[in-house]
Amino acid sequence: MNTERKEISVVIPVFNEEKNLFPLYERLISVLNSLNKDYEIIFVDDGSRDKSLAVIREIKKINPRIKIIKFKRNYGQTFALDAGFRNAKGKIIITMDADLQNDPEDIPKLLKELETSDVVCGWRRKRKDPIFKKFSSSLANSVRRFILKDEILDIGCTLRAYRREALEKIKLFNGMHRFLPLLIEYEGFKVKQIEVKHHPRFSGKSKYAFHRRLVKPFLDLWIVFWMKKNWLRYEYEYID
Repeated sequence: MNTERKEISVVIPVFNEEKNLFPLYERLISVLNSLNKDYEIIFVDDGSRDKSLAVIREIKKINPRIKIIKFKRNYGQTFALDAGFRNAKGKIIITMDADLQNDPEDIPKLLKELETSDVVCGWRRKRKDPIFKKFSSSLANSVRRFILKDEILDIGCTLRAYRREALEKIKLFNGMHRFLPLLIEYEGFKVKQIEVKHHPRFSGKSKYAFHRRLVKPFLDLWIVFWMKKNWLRYEYEYID
């Protein structure tokens, strides 16, 4: 990660969200300016095939605090988040989706809870999604909680706030962004969750088909199960 520090970095993966980006920027910038903190916004264009990159470049002309990472092709959300983390300068790193379903107005609440924790996860208690999407997500959360015995209610919510040090030990693999709070918790950090707002999609469509929503996460779950069982945990006293 970059060593020149800011107070807050907001990392936003983008894939074909051209109509959502300006409204998102306007809402986000209003919240960030009200915080009176030094910030940056990192848009990671994940190989968009629409005009998303052009829109981000127009936004950057308005605000030099905008940073752009451009992938040569579509790699996926884990890659986009990892690239954002590696280039973020913030002591606190906030992640959110670009589809306007996450609400920037929840960011101050995340920051408040972060004062007594290392990671704060959003919980979309009242989701504004199609029935199948809500069902598949609820099923995945229930299965994961049964297998891993964790307490995270909504592992799929991208709206999160991290202390920088909580991320620095974590090596991401494809698909593991979903389990980041658990991997961080296994390292001994404190994870909280709070209820956040959720809005219907403003424009565009969901990027995840059945395979990407249920099958691969289920296979990844067993990898995390193995990791949890074999995580190195011990106490010792050093005697010189």
